[in-house]
Amino acid sequence: MSAQINELPLGVTRNPFNYVKVEQISRDIATQWLTLDEITQQINLFEDESQDSYLESLELAVRQHIEDYLGLSIFPVQYRVYYGIQSLVATPIALDLPEVSQNYSPSQSGVTINSVKYWDGSNTMQTVSASDYYYDASGNKVVVNSLSTNINTERTAPIVVEYTTVANPIASYPVVKQAGLLLFTHLYNNRSETGETRYLKQIPFGVEALLRSYKPLVM
Repeated sequence: MSAQINELPLGVTRNPFNYVKVEQISRDIATQWLTLDEITQQINLFEDESQDSYLESLELAVRQHIEDYLGLSIFPVQYRVYYGIQSLVATPIALDLPEVSQNYSPSQSGVTINSVKYWDGSNTMQTVSASDYYYDASGNKVVVNSLSTNINTERTAPIVVEYTTVANPIASYPVVKQAGLLLFTHLYNNRSETGETRYLKQIPFGVEALLRSYKPLVM
């Protein structure tokens, strides 16, 4: 089923952005952020390679925890975002992108748009030509110059954008790496719960203090 876009009623939404759903579809779970040399220096473990596999797996957990805590990608992450027909309210169409950090240098766009697609009236996925859209870094949006009016209105979110965030420069900041080493030491020395009380701090205070300045504010 399809409809003319300019005849669609404008729905009221509580979401301040115009996407309906976001999925993380790919994440680097192999590349090391903290090197074995940095780790062994931190925990005073020298000339002992018997724990290397464990250290590498723990390093990955530390890196992912910091990425999740900050809401920033130390290494590239791929996302898929869905949009409803309510987002098609103007030409060109501006589609908000979630999970995009503002902490990139001016020379970095922060995002690579992999594809823009939509389900048409016959329930077939159509791909929009790359020449018909671009990424607007000033507002973290995909701007689509034109889109077919043959959009499937039986789907609540018929428009799909896939994109990849670039590696964030904070990965090399000494204060962030020190937070990673501090958290690594805490987890290495405490391989189970660190207290008997029910309410335990989720992050050691030293780690939170080091990372607080890089955690985006949620408005």
